[in-house]
Order: sequence, then structure tokens, then C-alpha cells
Amino acid sequence: MPPPDASPGTSHPVDPTNPSHPSGASPPPGTATEDTLDLRLPGDFLARLGHPPGRPPSGAPLPTGPAGGVTAAGSDLLDGLADWGPVSTPAGDFRLVPVRVERDLALITYWMNDPAVAAVWGLAGPEAVTAAHLRARLDGDGRSVPCLGVLDGSPMSYVEVYRADLDPLARHYPARPHDTGIRLLIGGVADRGRGIGGVLLRATAGVVLDRRPRCGRVVGEPDLRNTPSIAAFLTAGFRLLAEIELPGRQAALMIRDRSIAHLL
Repeated sequence: MPPPDASPGTSHPVDPTNPSHPSGASPPPGTATEDTLDLRLPGDFLARLGHPPGRPPSGAPLPTGPAGGVTAAGSDLLDGLADWGPVSTPAGDFRLVPVRVERDLALITYWMNDPAVAAVWGLAGPEAVTAAHLRARLDGDGRSVPCLGVLDGSPMSYVEVYRADLDPLARHYPARPHDTGIRLLIGGVADRGRGIGGVLLRATAGVVLDRRPRCGRVVGEPDLRNTPSIAAFLTAGFRLLAEIELPGRQAALMIRDRSIAHLL
């Protein structure tokens, strides 16, 4: 999804995600939280860089150690996202790991330069383009947290969890306090087109509602032309609330209510 009032992001037009970049961020950074998860870079990514699977590209160690990228303010605005932990899905254990630019920039830039992703997120180009997008969120007040979506230990998606009620999106729909938005893209081509987008959206919405007791609704804003993304949201238990006009695009406002969570 292109973003509201800035640069939007969205998920893959090929295997759903969410279409729209976030916007909203500013003040001070805080302290990083601990993450000892051992993440494995995807084999197709390493192969493109001339490195066999299992070996990191030069200067980019396999992700371990502190997660970073989440400020003290961010922990408050999104209720300690870095500590949410894994959730079980039909595809495996899924976890949101806050982005660390020095660790994750090459991989996320690689995904953003995929033509299908670039058409929706608009972040194709050198690492500086992706870095600027990430740092605008990581250096902000924590209302939007960029994450790697890690499935069974392997990073395979990019997810932005954000306070929709504090985002420019709130100017375009009747937002409620603590509404939480999701923007998702599937990184690996092999993971697209087989329903995994809906699985990850369902898991992410579920963990948001579990970990954010004040949040009554999870929202998405896929581009109306991104029918695979809309289908993934519907599969994940969202409903189409309205069609809304955002800067540069028309979006489908997707809502998943806490009140029906027990039915999903």
C-alpha cells in the first residue's frame, strides 16, 4: 500500500501483504531490547550475493544478539513489541523481530528492489533509500516499528506495526484510540502465491490483540488494485469497512475487530 501522507508501503501484489508505507515519527530514541534469536538469511538472497546458503555475506553477520531499533517510547506506544515472542501458525513459528539497520539493511533493500514489491512500496534503489525509510521509523517516537517477520528462524518478510490512530491514516477514517495497523510484504518469491500472506496477517493481528489489551481493532490499508493483498486480509479475518482516498491512491480499509477474535 502506498503510504498515507508520506511514502506508503504495502504487501506483495503477488502474495498478499499490505500496501502502504507508514508515516509518522520523530523524537528521541531509547534503549534496545535483548533478542538472542538466531536468524538465517534466505538461501536465494545469499546466492544472489555470491554466498552459499548458511554463510553470511561479507560484513553482514548472521543476525544474533540484541534486536535494537525499539525505543523506550516505542515500548510504551506499542506495548513492548520486541518482547511479544513467537506465535504458532500452520506454516511454522512466526515472530516479529525489530529491525536493526546495520544487520538487516542489505536484505530489506534486496526485497524492496524486487519489481513486484517496488511497484507497491516505491522504495527501489540503493541502500540509502531503504535506510532513510527505516531510520525515519527507528529514530521516531515509536508509533511505527519496522520488523523482520521470522518464520521458523528464517527472516522471510518485512512487517510494519504502527499506531493507526497516531498515523496520517487517521485523517482518512474514523480512527479509535489504540487502533493498530499492519503493513506486510513477503520477501522471498518462493513464499508468494501459496496463501502464506493470509497466515502471517492472521498471526500478526492475533498477537497484536493478545499483547495490546487497549487495542480494539487491527487495521490494514491495501491498495484497491492489490487484489491478492485484499484477499489475504479477508482470509486473515479482516472485513472491508470502506474504500478510502489516500494521497496518490485509493485503498481498501480492512478491519479486524477484537469482538470477533474468538470466532477466528
